[in-house]
Amino acid sequence: MSGWLRIVGLGPGAEALVTPEVTAVLAEATDVVGYIPYVARVAERPGLTLHASDNRVEIDRSRHALEMAADGHRVVVVSSGDPGVFAMASAVFEAVESGPRAWRDLDIQVLPGITAMLAAAARAGAPLGHDFCCINLSDNLKPWPLIERRLRLAAQADFAMAFYNPRSKSRPEGFEKTLQILRKECEPERLILFARAVSRPDEALRVAHLAEATPEMADMQTVVLVGSSRTRIIERDGAPIVYTPRFTPE
Repeated sequence: MSGWLRIVGLGPGAEALVTPEVTAVLAEATDVVGYIPYVARVAERPGLTLHASDNRVEIDRSRHALEMAADGHRVVVVSSGDPGVFAMASAVFEAVESGPRAWRDLDIQVLPGITAMLAAAARAGAPLGHDFCCINLSDNLKPWPLIERRLRLAAQADFAMAFYNPRSKSRPEGFEKTLQILRKECEPERLILFARAVSRPDEALRVAHLAEATPEMADMQTVVLVGSSRTRIIERDGAPIVYTPRFTPE
């Protein structure tokens, strides 16, 4: 048996948002590796072994997957959303770079998924319709002063912004600091979308102005989208439409 490794994204939650490409490769796999809640989304079947592990062991998880692929297994490493957005693709390649030379010759492919910021943007309209950036607010793998600098510069450049991992129980102060930075750099009317559990049964979307936003509006299941100064809202019956025009006047 010839082994291979696929690094895939399971999308934001709904089964309909898993790509056919990912569904097909899961049907061929002998082993699925990933964080516990993501592996739980993969249906058990004969011939498939599920290897679930805790958070913050990405490199160990990657090495395990690579070892199995080298032994001839058909291995799928799963992430939520897209595997290349704050997820497992980088971790696997970090393990490849530091591991045995033979791992570089393995059949490895990355299969994209729908990441949370794009699912959230689609629900709201088109808030990322012009230039935007994406920032992970977790300081587990980078220092907080670097996050602050990137936030400030992104706001000064008038990007729309997407924030991942905004507020955890262990570091609730991070998002409060983020709002303070935004209030120094942006006007009070700046639009913010709080999108929680997009595409899942408990989905909740809330549009607010920067002046009324509070840290408690976000948690680790929330992706936060901040509009640029050009982002607009179209009021209507039901949920409003939020979009950023494709042009910027000179």
